[in-house]
Amino acid sequence: MAASPAAPQGAGTEEANRAAIARSFEAWAAGTGSPYDLLADDASWTITGNSAAGKTYPSREAFMSEVIRPFNARMQSRLVPKVRRLYAEGDTVIAFFDASGTSRDGRPYVNTYAWFLEMKNGRIVGANAFFDSIAFDDLWRRVPATSSAAPSGTERRNQ
Repeated sequence: MAASPAAPQGAGTEEANRAAIARSFEAWAAGTGSPYDLLADDASWTITGNSAAGKTYPSREAFMSEVIRPFNARMQSRLVPKVRRLYAEGDTVIAFFDASGTSRDGRPYVNTYAWFLEMKNGRIVGANAFFDSIAFDDLWRRVPATSSAAPSGTERRNQ
């Protein structure tokens, strides 16, 4: 009996990383978690481009406090993702997805995202995010962030 060829180096890790991200998106869609739950404390998150939030955030807390919490405070209903595709290669998972919710002024927020997530030991240690900055900036400028108006649920369940 011939031995089967060995799996390429890292194939198991790629699948484990892809599966972890898939589960985190399923939890986000269900309102029970999010990919942010996988962020390492020292993870850097870069929003690429010229949006109002475009820059590199050097830690989980910086990203959550400067982007995610203010985003959630602008929402009436939580952001719900719909994954189009997940790709994995080496230590990177690419999530291509749409997300929508309702802002506090009653208008829909709809955007398409591509996140390039660098994984290590099942945690996100780095991210580069791409999205429609016109849609994001419109929400960011139009709806003030007030913590008392954040949608029900925890911060990790949203955007």
